[in-house]
Amino acid sequence: MLLHRLDFETGRDREIFSGVPAQPAVFLLRGHDPGEPYVSKTANLRRRLQRLLSPPEERTKRLNLRDRVRFIQYTPTGSDFESGFLLYQLLRSTFPKAYSARLRLRFAPVIKLHLDNEYPRASITTRLGRTHGKSLYYGPFPSRVSAEKFANDSLDFFKMRRCVDDLHPDPAFPGCIYSEMKMCLAPCFKGCTDQAYRQEVERVQAYLDTGGLSLERELSQQREEASNNLDFENAAALHARVEKLKPVLGQLPEIVRRTDQLSGLMVQPSAAENSVTFFRIDAGCIGGPATFSIQSPEHTKSQSMESRVQQAVDAMPHAPAKTALEAMEHLAILRRWYYRGTRVGEIFLADDKGMLPMRRIVRGISRVYRGEKPEVQPPAPGSALLGSISGPHDREET
Repeated sequence: MLLHRLDFETGRDREIFSGVPAQPAVFLLRGHDPGEPYVSKTANLRRRLQRLLSPPEERTKRLNLRDRVRFIQYTPTGSDFESGFLLYQLLRSTFPKAYSARLRLRFAPVIKLHLDNEYPRASITTRLGRTHGKSLYYGPFPSRVSAEKFANDSLDFFKMRRCVDDLHPDPAFPGCIYSEMKMCLAPCFKGCTDQAYRQEVERVQAYLDTGGLSLERELSQQREEASNNLDFENAAALHARVEKLKPVLGQLPEIVRRTDQLSGLMVQPSAAENSVTFFRIDAGCIGGPATFSIQSPEHTKSQSMESRVQQAVDAMPHAPAKTALEAMEHLAILRRWYYRGTRVGEIFLADDKGMLPMRRIVRGISRVYRGEKPEVQPPAPGSALLGSISGPHDREET
């Protein structure tokens, strides 16, 4: 997994230190004994190794591994995201039973549509069910508070149930406050047919699948029909609902999608010269890194930049999550980067047909390579609540 390896000898420490780059990297230190290796990331590999492997100073409690380490493995990185993702992969393979406690990942809040229930409902969770289950998940949201607010505000436009119990419909059941307020079809006491309830659930699913556009189109069409029929009172009421819907949809960050359809391309700075680094997003899972050279090779100079990017993306392996836990971890990493106050790199999401916005990607590659700010900075609602999600390896040791 790590690209470079150096044998460490105390008599050659200066030569070894001068041979490693003074740049960000993920590294592993291991001795001949079967004990646990030392795994971490750093903003300056040479300085960090000098701190850990130089002759120890007198009367200091600073960690020193000079007499224990026998070889060094490392990979230079071009961005904090690349360092964090590579560190996650390395810890996962090195400490399969303890890596989660070392990383302390906070799983991303998502909206769960319980389609495996006879009478589906929606809830907020940070846990994904089995990968081949019927339930659908929408996220990642920056916080549970923002997910709950969007879900509650959205469900006000529908009559799907909000209770959490498994229903056994009984006409003698008195119902709840939502049924009394005509905000629920009340399947609990057979206030509707099963078919009518399924149709309402399908409307909710279409709303979440399209980021609210299905409901906006539906209301706008009904408003136009009412206006054409000179039913101005009803048209005014529908117009008020459209206006009420707009701030609800304004809460929705661009990255919030149905997780099995969350696909795109992330562009990050690269440790290699004249290059950027690609990370492919498939169903919320992160693949890569892959180095993309800005300058065309001699044999591809006739190719456009868009075709080169598409070719590079197609060559990247598609690696879906093998378990629900792995999918949750990738979403957590993606969420931590996306909602960071000052993030490096850009992400470009695929449309509903799975097509990437190639022209925007080409312009984004130029911005990332030059270190410029993104063309449009998407809002990050709730980002102030994310200060506690960083793990112990997210900051350089002092």
